[in-house]
Amino acid sequence: MAKMTKEEVIEVAHLARLAITDEEAEHFADQLEAITNAMDLLSELDTENVEPTTHVLQMVNVLREDKSIPGLDRDLVMKNVKEHEGGQVKVPTILE
Repeated sequence: MAKMTKEEVIEVAHLARLAITDEEAEHFADQLEAITNAMDLLSELDTENVEPTTHVLQMVNVLREDKSIPGLDRDLVMKNVKEHEGGQVKVPTILE
């Protein structure tokens, strides 16, 4: 890959409306060169028999079968409720 020059970094920063100094532009140009060198190194690898991946981790959904199961016994539940009426829990009024 071609090296990105300091002038190109300044132009990109200008287009992005970023203010950078000459020293920062030089620093970023050096960093971009190191990145492109690393990319060049990776492109030299033989990936002929390597399957493409979309994620580095194996992602498996853990799902259970959707089936109904009996709930708790209503009378047993109401034994632990402070106030109830007609099979429903009574709570304090929160809106007036």
